[in-house]
Amino acid sequence: MNATQILNDDMTLEEKLAAIDLAMANAQAVADDQARANGQVAAPLDPADLTMCEGCQ
Repeated sequence: MNATQILNDDMTLEEKLAAIDLAMANAQAVADDQARANGQVAAPLDPADLTMCEGCQ
């Protein structure tokens, strides 16, 4: 997920938070659909994963 694709400098804080919530909900819906297609259960996204680099995870 690239923040520059969903956020811009002209947005208010509330608009930015709403855009982030929507992007996370969409990403979870895609993960749920993919898991369902594979006969698995998708785990919910952890917002903390978005605040650290991949090496730290």
